[in-house]
Amino acid sequence: MALDNFIPELWSARLLKHLDMQLVFKQLVNTDYEGEIKKFGDTVRVNRIGNITIGDYTKNGTIASPEQLTSEQMVLTIDKAKYFHFYVDDIDKAQANVNVMDAAMERAAYGLAKAVDTHIAKMFSEAGVILDGTSHGGITVDPTGSSGTKPYDVVLLVAQNMDENNIPEAGRWMVVPPWFHTALLKSEEYRLAFQDYKTSGTVPEVAGIRILKSNNLRPIKYNSTSEAWEEPASSPTHTAILAGVDLAITYAQQIQSIEAYRPADRFADAVKGLLVYGAKVFYPQAFVLIAAKSVA
Repeated sequence: MALDNFIPELWSARLLKHLDMQLVFKQLVNTDYEGEIKKFGDTVRVNRIGNITIGDYTKNGTIASPEQLTSEQMVLTIDKAKYFHFYVDDIDKAQANVNVMDAAMERAAYGLAKAVDTHIAKMFSEAGVILDGTSHGGITVDPTGSSGTKPYDVVLLVAQNMDENNIPEAGRWMVVPPWFHTALLKSEEYRLAFQDYKTSGTVPEVAGIRILKSNNLRPIKYNSTSEAWEEPASSPTHTAILAGVDLAITYAQQIQSIEAYRPADRFADAVKGLLVYGAKVFYPQAFVLIAAKSVA
């Protein structure tokens, strides 16, 4: 073979981007106690003061003896751990002509974040408020309203429920799957809000609720035996759409360890890392599950 016909393999100076799903749940929880954890297995115990009796007062009258304060103890346990471990061969680093290690660390960080996002999405079973239609049949979403509930009306129902449960108006959110968001865009009211989002970057709202999208929402099915919505092994019927405020779920994490080293049996740089974390629904009444399915 003539050397003129030899075409060496070229390594691009650019790395392909990944089509990653949007991660939203980590931004919708509170991290009030994150500084109090150090390692896997740690627990944070938080006390909440109970109700205080309010009595009628009559002029010149006497009042009841002071009552003893009561409290309810909530426990956040750091019971999840995820790790990454990879190496980059010296030859790969030289040929790629890019900072492969930085790109790999970025992928590792995304992988950990996705695990956290999925974990929080799976907490739908701890929601204190469930909107699932009549006899647990779920809510059928229909953009026209002829064969189900309009998506805009579903959001209004969530807002009404939040009002009835004294959930703070500030910071309300609702995470919906792409199919629900597409149906929602067919309503004139939301379409106007979404157009503002496209120009200003402000997350669109319906009735004071921020609307976010996620592919991490869980497929669910009602189990008549356990009388609960569960994530089935097969044949799900609905999607677990979630709504609430950030005080509903408390989350804490700690990067336990990140180590860079040279493996003894190869010419390469290696990195391993460990993340420990935990999440707990402290205010179930501020956490809403909407069991919904598309009419199509």
